[in-house]
Amino acid sequence: MSADKPPRFSSALGDIVARCWQKAAMPADWGLTREQFQRALERSAAHRFPQSIPDGRVVAGYLESLHLKDLALACACSAGDSIAWEYFVHHYRPELYRAARVILSRSGSNESKSRELADCLYAELYGLRETTDGKRRSLFDYFHGRSKLSTWLHAILAQRYVDEIRHTQKTRSLDDPGEDAGKGNGDAAILPETKVITPDPERDAFLAMMQACLTAALVALAPRDRLRLAYYYVDDLTLAQIGKLLGEHEATVSRKLERTRTDLRQCVEMELREEKKLSEAQLQLCFEYARQQWPFDLTRALSARD
Repeated sequence: MSADKPPRFSSALGDIVARCWQKAAMPADWGLTREQFQRALERSAAHRFPQSIPDGRVVAGYLESLHLKDLALACACSAGDSIAWEYFVHHYRPELYRAARVILSRSGSNESKSRELADCLYAELYGLRETTDGKRRSLFDYFHGRSKLSTWLHAILAQRYVDEIRHTQKTRSLDDPGEDAGKGNGDAAILPETKVITPDPERDAFLAMMQACLTAALVALAPRDRLRLAYYYVDDLTLAQIGKLLGEHEATVSRKLERTRTDLRQCVEMELREEKKLSEAQLQLCFEYARQQWPFDLTRALSARD
């Protein structure tokens, strides 16, 4: 169900909202209004009962069974309340990091990779996309309170990881013999595999092209974007620490890091494709070599502070 779907339960809620509002017991400084909370309840009820509106007692029983404080927190964060966001980050960031480590543990990824998976979620939670009327679309709008917020966040992280693996598989070269290796193996089909590549005599040349393109793309970045990358990857600062240094919200830092990573990837791909005249297979091979042992000194490339 779309988060923008008009509510159908306003007339059926009666005094249920007041009881749920009281049970949520949220801090007064979150800045959440009862009207905002009611809209979240309406979305949840419409998601649970998509066909028709049942008896009021059934609706009341359902709404009062929700994790109401979690729903209120999600609603306040979706509205952009800074106090609610501080509460969320303080209480849920360690949980997100733990969940990301568990998700990536079977792939042998390091701590930095698991932290990146968790941190990238902040941008979506705050709202990356905009609706047709120019408003932010927060991922929190899709939390309906039926599960704990922590459980829902775990599921979102896991899905993002699966999406990333599927995207990686889709972009493999068509002549890759391992393309179908995981089919018919259940969950094993979405787990990362070690790809064996026949040694390419042009490997060094491909990596040199990649290094030149990435260096040029980094140099072309706006100084603030390059500084943000340096703080995160070179100085190993957290999103909160970077936000304090740059005067930005954590969600803003996460969103801008994600945008910069996307821009860098697109810039490098375009340069390799259009200027270096690489085929799609060669392009994918470049990235595959780079994901292996590549002596590119990112620290040195980002150390020049403007």
